[in-house]
Amino acid sequence: MARKLKIFRTAIGFHDAYVAAPSRKVALKAWGATADLFARGMAEEVTDEALVAEPLAHPGEVIKRTRGDMAAHIASLPKNAGAPRKAAKAKAAPPAPRPSRAALEEAEQALEEGEKANRAATRDLEQREAALRRERRALEQRISTERQKLEDTLAREEARYRRAMEAWRG
Repeated sequence: MARKLKIFRTAIGFHDAYVAAPSRKVALKAWGATADLFARGMAEEVTDEALVAEPLAHPGEVIKRTRGDMAAHIASLPKNAGAPRKAAKAKAAPPAPRPSRAALEEAEQALEEGEKANRAATRDLEQREAALRRERRALEQRISTERQKLEDTLAREEARYRRAMEAWRG
């Protein structure tokens, strides 16, 4: 069963182009339109008996009819033809509140306090290291002094022992 034909019209220059087609999509294809002229208000369905006879006699074929004078040309245009469609203005969402710096400032404060504590601990360690170096030098001096005394005592005792052995031998 064939689909019922409808008559569609669009303005092309000083002409109206009519086509008998089963749907708007087929009508747009017949006109060679790449945009949806119906959505733009530049094409419409026609029901006037005087205008539908010829397109119905030649379904799918574009029938051009010259419009009359300038007044007729203007009158034949759809009511909103050529008028830009108003885009629905979306209400701009209120800007998000400014992020809080509290956590950042708290982290900066913690870092500063941590660095201060680390500097104090480093100074304390350096002082203890210096004290240990002084203690080590004092210990090494005392060991050196004691060793010298012990070596002197050993040398004296070796000399005394050698003399005693020479005397004993005879």
